[in-house]
Amino acid sequence: MPTRLKDFATAAVVVAEPDTTALVAAQLMRKHHIGALVVVDATEKSRPVGIVTDRDLVLALMAEGLDADVFTVGDIMSAQLVLASPDMDAMDAVQLMRNQRLRRLVIVDNAGRLVGIVTMEDILELLTRELAALAAGVMGARDREFEQRG
Repeated sequence: MPTRLKDFATAAVVVAEPDTTALVAAQLMRKHHIGALVVVDATEKSRPVGIVTDRDLVLALMAEGLDADVFTVGDIMSAQLVLASPDMDAMDAVQLMRNQRLRRLVIVDNAGRLVGIVTMEDILELLTRELAALAAGVMGARDREFEQRG
């Protein structure tokens, strides 16, 4: 049976509003040990409007010598979100991420409300578990075959 994003994606997403300063965004990322914040609508807090990454902070602000306490995540966020459904198959998500050259997919329900995020690391962890289970099954079958022989 295919694995759907809702089966392994992160449901507790750290968010920021567009007027959050870049400094506060960086502090949130450090506090939660994450590389991105989903930017949500200031009035409808469950509706994603963008994403800001640690890379955005470095390239848009730090490399330019700009003040992270003056600029907001709304100033530097990527507003062209690629969204996924909780029911999307993990392999379809891999394909989408590869085609769009993304490390993260924001997951929304049918009403467009934020329900999670899936990262490349989440998918690698899933694949690692699946490969380990496959290897264990193959090794167990091989061991049983050897025991039967002798």
